[in-house]
Amino acid sequence: MTKQALTNIVSKKVHLTKKAVKETIDTFFDEMITALAKGDKVVVSGFGTFYISKVEDKQVVPFGNENKRQIVKGHKVINFHVGKPLKKKVW
Repeated sequence: MTKQALTNIVSKKVHLTKKAVKETIDTFFDEMITALAKGDKVVVSGFGTFYISKVEDKQVVPFGNENKRQIVKGHKVINFHVGKPLKKKVW
């Protein structure tokens, strides 16, 4: 599903203009991004939780090639933990 498709569906269901719904969806995602960038968790009740984790530096060895050890620098990753209602519906 694309953002445009979501906008069309929500627009029809709540009887608002597509422009108003698009602005609402864009604002929602902008606020999620801002919160995650600050290191906050984003909890969407019934859907799930988005949060940031830090991955430490680690040494990796390509399969079967001990001579080419490499270090992967530490970085941040975005994680998602599925909420129970979504999990029941999908699994």
